[in-house]
Amino acid sequence: MSSRPYSSVLRAGLFAGEVHWITGGGSGIGRCVAHELASLGATVILTGRSADKLERVAAEIAEDGGRAEIAAFDIRDEDALKEAIQQAVTRHGRIHGLVNNAGGQFPSPLTAISKKGFETVLANNLTGGFLMMRELYLQTMQTHGGAIVNMTADMWNGMPGMGHSGAARAGMANLTKTAAVEWAASGVRVNAVAPGWIASSGMDTYKGPVREMIPKLKQHVPLRRLGTESEVSATICFLLSKGASFITGVTLAIDGGAPLDTPLFPIPDHRRAEAFDGFHRSVRPDVLKET
Repeated sequence: MSSRPYSSVLRAGLFAGEVHWITGGGSGIGRCVAHELASLGATVILTGRSADKLERVAAEIAEDGGRAEIAAFDIRDEDALKEAIQQAVTRHGRIHGLVNNAGGQFPSPLTAISKKGFETVLANNLTGGFLMMRELYLQTMQTHGGAIVNMTADMWNGMPGMGHSGAARAGMANLTKTAAVEWAASGVRVNAVAPGWIASSGMDTYKGPVREMIPKLKQHVPLRRLGTESEVSATICFLLSKGASFITGVTLAIDGGAPLDTPLFPIPDHRRAEAFDGFHRSVRPDVLKET
């Protein structure tokens, strides 16, 4: 048993009796969201390609007194996705919420991205998320309603060095708006979050110049720090909750004001923007441990 429970800003039991699906639930932000939802009473279904990672997170949640199931498949595999959702709906009757968190990309200038590389990143960050939304809508939410939170990114000014990911994330923001309108009559709300630079395990996957740049990113954020997984999770859980019942079709930025940073108004280094870290199992990325 962990030494302390998840410290959520939301009320205890908020999602009691509900079932929420988290893609990319085996690490990083997805793992954190799964823990918070479970701590608030939800049964969580964790999806990812690696059963081992999902099982570790499910074991953590069980150790903390929560309920978690795993469904290991690639969200780009339409047939596997349909079958997994059908099985879950049969077991639970309905799925209340979806967190479309899964994704992935690699740093590269546009001129070096192959057609296959571009399409792979779009499939990871856009097509797979669309398939999850569509199937959960058709198989349960069209009848019972629900809430969906999609994952985008800080792509408002383009994403130099990751143009494939920026294109996919912008597509997801637009898809969120379309689904919010088309599915409103079924009682389904669809929103998105756009995290900026978040201190998450995904940072340790980068090598070379990108890795060297990561500790310097906070100098380009008005709040002069990186975000925490808990700060993203808290926003996602709120958007899934009844407190957000009149919010749909929006993409909420969680970026410390980074897109607003400008050399025309230099901000001195400061430590005034206190971070929230309610995740009792959070681990600081190796790339930031010396900062």
